Amino acid sequence: MSSSPRFWAGPLRYLRWASHEKPAIFYSICLGSLGPPMMVIVPPIRHRLGDGPREPIPLTYPVPLGPRKIPEGYDDP
Repeated sequence: MSSSPRFWAGPLRYLRWASHEKPAIFYSICLGSLGPPMMVIVPPIRHRLGDGPREPIPLTYPVPLGPRKIPEGYDDP
């Protein structure tokens, strides 16, 4: 029999054991589980604080107006 407690037999005891014996895995699961609720909670808060929609990302390079200026002084000898 293993010395680690089983999760379904005592969840709080297992979480306490995991936080002491395997802290990296335990806390990464805790932080990762906060992601999906934040997708629902954060946008209304940002809207209330005055953060509006972003301007769209440009899909093309802006074409300069007028004739092209040819650089001088960089020719090969």
